[in-house]
Amino acid sequence: MTSTAETSSPRVADLVRAAARRCPQARALVVTADRTPISYRGLLGLVDDLAAQLARGGLRPGDRVALRAPSSAEFVSGLLAGSRAGLVVVPVDPALPLAEQHARIAAAGARVVLTDADDPGDAPFPCWSISLGNGAVSLHPAGAPLGPSAPLEGLRPDDAMIMFTGGTTGSPKMVPWTHDNIACSVRGIIATYGLGPQDATVAVMPLFHGHGLVAALLSTLVSGGTVLLPAAGRFSAHTFWDDVRAAGATWFTAVPTIHRILLERSGIDRPRDGVALRFIRSCSAALSAETAQALRAEFGAPVLSAYGMTEATHQVASTRDDQTVTTGLVGRSSGAEIRVVGEDGRPCPPEMVGEVWLRGPTVVRGYLANPQATAQTFTDGWLHTGDLGMLSETGELTLRGRIKELINRGGEKISPERVEAVLSSHPDVAEAAVYGVADPLYGETVAAAVVAASSAAPSAAELTEFCREWLAPFEVPASIWVADELPHTAKGSVDRRAVAERFRP
Repeated sequence: MTSTAETSSPRVADLVRAAARRCPQARALVVTADRTPISYRGLLGLVDDLAAQLARGGLRPGDRVALRAPSSAEFVSGLLAGSRAGLVVVPVDPALPLAEQHARIAAAGARVVLTDADDPGDAPFPCWSISLGNGAVSLHPAGAPLGPSAPLEGLRPDDAMIMFTGGTTGSPKMVPWTHDNIACSVRGIIATYGLGPQDATVAVMPLFHGHGLVAALLSTLVSGGTVLLPAAGRFSAHTFWDDVRAAGATWFTAVPTIHRILLERSGIDRPRDGVALRFIRSCSAALSAETAQALRAEFGAPVLSAYGMTEATHQVASTRDDQTVTTGLVGRSSGAEIRVVGEDGRPCPPEMVGEVWLRGPTVVRGYLANPQATAQTFTDGWLHTGDLGMLSETGELTLRGRIKELINRGGEKISPERVEAVLSSHPDVAEAAVYGVADPLYGETVAAAVVAASSAAPSAAELTEFCREWLAPFEVPASIWVADELPHTAKGSVDRRAVAERFRP
């Protein structure tokens, strides 16, 4: 069975400029601990000025630049100025280990790294810090741009951004977002939720991921609304409700983990008056019916469950505010054609579970510099998501699990192979298996079992410290078992399912 939608369009900076023409004096951003407003006119001035400084620094249209900053005005200015200057922007998570950051920056062929003023910089790459103050923006280039990068296989002139995604192979893959992909995704989100100048949100999710970038930031700015960027550059349960009130927020989007934290702290942090949300959105991990019901009861707003992924420029589908969220229900398409297929690749009838396939203007064409992964994941424009689901007679999608073995920790997708590779690189580890275990807060956490290479077995604490050197904090196993042996499949590979059954925290 199949469900559909459509659209097309220009650069991100142009879309925001169109919103600024409609409401130049309206608040675009609210920033810093003082919650200082920046109008659309003011934001465009910063963007135009910074774009000119990037060009004077030697960057040319089509060049790739990494953008490494927390959720801040510097990030937003760098993103939109890069778009204005015709650059391909590569957001990088500043919390990743430096070795992983460097690998991603090098893989993308970035000529410079744009940072905020607090960034310490990196020896291998020229880092240009962005600073804002008194309504002006300054670029501080530390070193000339690297020479023109080697051609990146698969990159096209209409590409606007390169995003990184985890995968079952363990290596992050580069996903090209075209200007049209982004415009179509943003328009679909605006239409789905009826976003407009009357709306405001707090940027709960980090802007270097599609969830925070497309759903919270770009969709709000393109619709003429207001985005408050938390003072710490990231979510804080302690300041969230003060931020909601300061922004006049009408909605917010987050992962279920954050929703559960807000529920747990509601009696401590939430004001009992003056906050009226139009809706609450949840995405990037499965939202249980119980959590959805608790959110609606506690905060008095409809709870909408969405489905998205990097390869579909974030949002694929969403429930509407007249629906009761049941576990797994993610609603109708908001921009992609959705098909559920059986093992033979043929569409399933309604209510039958199969693999979810996607096609349409928000679905990317494949991965950069990775033809093998592209061939495995894309067929004739269809993206094979690896997720299991079913469509109703009316085109409502319900997810029923996944084929892929990615671990979903509070919305962060973790490759077991990647963590296994790090553990196996320890000199005292002969074999490792990594798997997800259920967790009441995060949905899943990472667990591992290892076999020692000799009688001098490393301790779990030692292995945890070793992992911290090479992995992002959310990838580090919460529990590690040291075993004499691990179960294997008939083919000789480690049987993760059997390992998970045997070694439970």
